[in-house]
Amino acid sequence: MESGNVTTPFGRRPMTLGMLASQAAAREIEPGQSIDKWKLYRALCEAKPLLGITDRALAILNALLSFYPKGELSEENGLVVFPSNAQLSLRAHGMAEQTIRRHLATLIEAGLLIRKDSPNGKRYARKEQGGEIREAFGFSLAPLLVRAEEIERLAAEVVAERLHLQRLRERLTLCRRDVAKLIEMALEEGAAGDWSGVHLHFRGVVERLPRSPSAEQVAAVLDELEMLREEITNQLEMQVKTQNRSGNAQHYERHIQNSNPQSITELEPASEKKQGATADDRLGGRAEPTVRIQKDEEKNGRVPATSSAPAANAALKSFPLGLVLQACPEIAAYGPQGSVGTWRELMAAAVVVRSMLGVSPSAYEQACEIMGPENAATVMACVLERAGHINSAGGYLRDLTRRAEKGEFAIGPMLMALARSNSPMRVKAG
Repeated sequence: MESGNVTTPFGRRPMTLGMLASQAAAREIEPGQSIDKWKLYRALCEAKPLLGITDRALAILNALLSFYPKGELSEENGLVVFPSNAQLSLRAHGMAEQTIRRHLATLIEAGLLIRKDSPNGKRYARKEQGGEIREAFGFSLAPLLVRAEEIERLAAEVVAERLHLQRLRERLTLCRRDVAKLIEMALEEGAAGDWSGVHLHFRGVVERLPRSPSAEQVAAVLDELEMLREEITNQLEMQVKTQNRSGNAQHYERHIQNSNPQSITELEPASEKKQGATADDRLGGRAEPTVRIQKDEEKNGRVPATSSAPAANAALKSFPLGLVLQACPEIAAYGPQGSVGTWRELMAAAVVVRSMLGVSPSAYEQACEIMGPENAATVMACVLERAGHINSAGGYLRDLTRRAEKGEFAIGPMLMALARSNSPMRVKAG
């Protein structure tokens, strides 16, 4: 155990109960106890949040340990180092002496150092004739040796907490990806449900996290997102099962009808697949009466003339109007009354935006034919939202129309990206 009486600080520095407690603990060093000084220093760096010390204070402690002549801290080798502030500054990368004194006081208050001041406050050592140090005045490292086990335990707790937070963040990232892609898939496939509201709720939960969240905050958000993912999965799986049962029943009915040897479709000659024929034309011309009635009504002026969309339109499903307006808020200003509340008003606003952006009527009409009027208006709203990044709105729309005709374009990803960037939570946080 370290010998000596209680030492008080030099000059006007007061004595505190904390200093007295540190000195009392330093006298409890077990015989033969030692520890690698740099291993202990690494543990101190890990445990610094729990010890209440800063990076600068650790830099000073590193400099003090570099003055200790041995690699192992032990009472047999002495535990007092006595460098001057000028020497400490050199080994602390030129830190100012006033700053050094402040961080030395922090280390003493944290119970990691003990002042052992000389009668005049200087730091030095008295040596024997053989060169051995008989008595030294400076800073005692005894508290580090006494608290070595405690410091290593605190370091292990910090490491475990950091790993726990890392695993929680990984789980949160995976859960966020799952929920986002399930919502996007539900919108693309036209699944029943208020997916616009689910998406808003999802963004609200995610954006509630602060920039540097604690483990408790991440765990709370993760629990909520896992529940949301389970609800979405259950709802979609129920719809898939319902569709499968319906599809099996229809297949069974068709099998019964086709087993009739006097079926009309078998007695009729097969129609040839003409180039440009629609899906209804290839089904024995059953849609012909509807097309004829529509053309007669167009000729009489009772309905506006529209071209029938190709079969590729079935791949593009319209999205909820609320989601479109959330993703593309700028188009609302071009509505009939300065707002958009229905699909008809959105399509009217799209016509105004088309003219404003210099998109030709033929390009927009072709988009309506290929995508459908609702989807064409939605794409026009997206083009308006990104107008600053598009050189030619007309060329961009024609390119999207060609891709949609080939089945290579989906509105969902573009709409969801704009919805995320224009989320009310994100705007509020910004």
